[in-house]
Amino acid sequence: MRLVVAFALVAALTAGTTGALTFREARTGVLQQSQDTVIKLLRTHVDRLAPELGVPPGEFELRRFATSLAGAEPAGTWRVLVAYGGLSATSAPDDPFEELTPALRAAVDSSTATVFQRVDSGDHTSLVVGMSVTFTAGTAATGPASGVQVFLTVPQTTEQAYVDALVTAVERATVPALGLAVLLALLAARGVLRPVRALRRATRSIAEGRLDTRLDVNGSDELADLSHTFNETAAALEESVAELRGMEARARRFAADVSHELRTPLAAMSAVTDVLDEDAAHLDPDTATAVRLISEETVKLARLVDDLMEISRFDAGAAVLHLDEIDLAESLRRTLAARAWTDLVDVRLPPPDALRGRVDPRRLDVVVANLVGNALRHGARPVHLRLYEGEGRIAVVEVLDSGPGIPDSVLPHVFERFYKSDAARTRTEGSGLGLAITAENVRMHGGTVRAANRPEGGAVFTVELPLRRDEPTRGSGQ
Repeated sequence: MRLVVAFALVAALTAGTTGALTFREARTGVLQQSQDTVIKLLRTHVDRLAPELGVPPGEFELRRFATSLAGAEPAGTWRVLVAYGGLSATSAPDDPFEELTPALRAAVDSSTATVFQRVDSGDHTSLVVGMSVTFTAGTAATGPASGVQVFLTVPQTTEQAYVDALVTAVERATVPALGLAVLLALLAARGVLRPVRALRRATRSIAEGRLDTRLDVNGSDELADLSHTFNETAAALEESVAELRGMEARARRFAADVSHELRTPLAAMSAVTDVLDEDAAHLDPDTATAVRLISEETVKLARLVDDLMEISRFDAGAAVLHLDEIDLAESLRRTLAARAWTDLVDVRLPPPDALRGRVDPRRLDVVVANLVGNALRHGARPVHLRLYEGEGRIAVVEVLDSGPGIPDSVLPHVFERFYKSDAARTRTEGSGLGLAITAENVRMHGGTVRAANRPEGGAVFTVELPLRRDEPTRGSGQ
């Protein structure tokens, strides 16, 4: 649109300027030719009729002289005023001769040259010509002024018609010029914008993940160079992304393979540590301490391996939801009872069967256990567990503690894998993946989880899960 407007403005300015200059020159030429013709013809008739004037002329002779001059013009458009001293006569009776201006009369009085002036006469302009009659011995010739002055007025209606026709022609020529300019602008814009639009579509396609998108390169101008550069960039990006994806897939496969290979020896180690724990009371103190340490580390390593296996399933897209319609409050009670947390957590749950939803019971158990365990380890008692139905058919689970809360710099990262708020703390009781696994499980259910600090102190984790009781009860995968 800007290109079309620019072309139209340039065309309008060019056509207007050209038309104005042409009009001025043509108008000047028409008027110049008209006035030269009138002055020349007037001089001819004055030279021819002046010898008939008496010296000094009377009023009758002046009127006859004026009438003869006016009648000499075939079209009959001349009006003549002849003056001598205080006498004057016009070619038409009682003609006021209003076109004659004092300036023109003064110019004739002061010079023997022929003078003229264009006067606006209302609906048209008139050419007024003034001259002094010079003659000697009764014969018209160049010499001293005789005192007789001739004034002629001619309406320039014909010339005005020529000028009006010229204006109309200029106006008519401007419209095709503007149309041609717009057409040229559209053609130019199409040639420029077509490859730009193709580049925009290709860029969107790249942004949507179709990295094999390429542009057709036509010509050798700047747009062709831009298309060629885009293709090179897209090819390099596709190669880099493919390499990164390969590295990511190999890393996931490596973590999954390592976790899988560790499960068998860890199972054996766990069985051995269980036997050693039973006999630890009969061992000397140093050996018993070593046995308990090995048992604790083995449990932590087994938990880490299980978490790594779970994370690898999320990354590979192999995690599956097994949905079932359950009583959410009863599920939360079972989670606390299975871990002996019933007396450690203050619960506020709805009555039995008051809040039911379709969820994966195992994954809901993992979510609640991770959040409550995190509150017990890193927060302070009392720890509260709440369940209620929120707006828009969602189940809301809140876990609150009474500890110091979460630093503001840590809040955006609490659900990241292996994130530690204290860089000096290299050993933790957990695997560092609990909250990350919680977030993935909530996401699989189509819900959200967020962390915040309570105004009265302590942290609060809020889980929102959609209630999907109207769906089939058969398990679904994601």
